[in-house]
Formats: sequence, C-alpha cells, structure tokens
Amino acid sequence: MPTPEQKTQCFILCCWFTKLYLPINVVRIDQRTGNVFFLAGEENIIEIYPNGRWRYVQ
Repeated sequence: MPTPEQKTQCFILCCWFTKLYLPINVVRIDQRTGNVFFLAGEENIIEIYPNGRWRYVQ
C-alpha cells in the first residue's frame, strides 16, 4: 500500500498532468523499493518515494 505522502503527491501530479491534457497511463508500486511508478503521456516517467518526494526518471 502507498504511504499517505505518496497518495497525496500522486494526486497532485495527476492534477498537474491532466491540466496539460496528458493521459495517466500507469500507476504502480514497486514491491522491492516501495516507490510508486507513474507514467504520464508517453515519456514522463516519475518515481514517488515513500516520504512523498519525487523525481523524473527520464
């Protein structure tokens, strides 16, 4: 299960990307690290850490 910080950050990022008319294609939790993997559009890959911080992977 995602942490409360990850849930909040995921919601904020979904709002940002949908304002840009980009589809949210994949939201998945990496079972090994506990990070949320987030794919918006075709090339915006984001990783959300358990503490709510995030970074672009590409």
